[in-house]
Amino acid sequence: MNVRVLVFAILGLIATATLHAGEPVAADTKPVLVSVHGAWAGGWQMKKVVPLLAARGYEVHCPTLSGLGERFHTATPDIGLETHIQDIVNYILFADLHHVILLGHSYGGMVITGVADRIPERIARLVYLDAFLPENGESALGVRRGLPELFAQHTRDGFIHPWWLKPDKPFPRDVPHPLKTMTDPIVLKNPAAAAIPGTYILTVETGKAPADDDFYPFYQRAQARGWPVIVMEADHVPQWRKPAETAALLATIR
Repeated sequence: MNVRVLVFAILGLIATATLHAGEPVAADTKPVLVSVHGAWAGGWQMKKVVPLLAARGYEVHCPTLSGLGERFHTATPDIGLETHIQDIVNYILFADLHHVILLGHSYGGMVITGVADRIPERIARLVYLDAFLPENGESALGVRRGLPELFAQHTRDGFIHPWWLKPDKPFPRDVPHPLKTMTDPIVLKNPAAAAIPGTYILTVETGKAPADDDFYPFYQRAQARGWPVIVMEADHVPQWRKPAETAALLATIR
């Protein structure tokens, strides 16, 4: 290798290292979105949205959390919130993803909040889709009205069973969710995570007011942080029932 080639090789390595260290991504770089599903669900819940975002130039990842979706055969009552946080941290690290737009739906908001605390240097933006937006020490059961009583009726052997599910429903379908993930308080220690910009999307069913929605307090919390907040007319699972509208909305958030 001659000197000129060696110099260019070294400069290339420096440039790559600089990009991976968290420098602003180039405007023409393909946006990377990692979606974290909610309770009882799996990565499958985004399958209608993925091709629509891909057509807009996105690289989309939809990992499934431990014990859920196609991984439900691995479920144990010991799976907790930290397990799910580490699922996504490891996914991002092993896929070597940077400048990630991290989307959390419903319970997934608990997870992405923890992920941002662990690896803030990998996250470009947090997007909460009708999701929990917790603060340090809070648990899902502790911050949403009505959940303890509701879940108590449907919890058996350490799992919250999806009471709406018909016995003959084919796959993909919701599966029992580990209760421990809902009772574990989130642990947030990294002040760098506070600098990550966020967006909150509140889904409100037709004919209802935003204040009537169960996730409205988290919408208000996001608003108090100065984040952009959006009200979308839809039920709680727009990525499944309104995929085109969901993709179009997500494509506006960078």
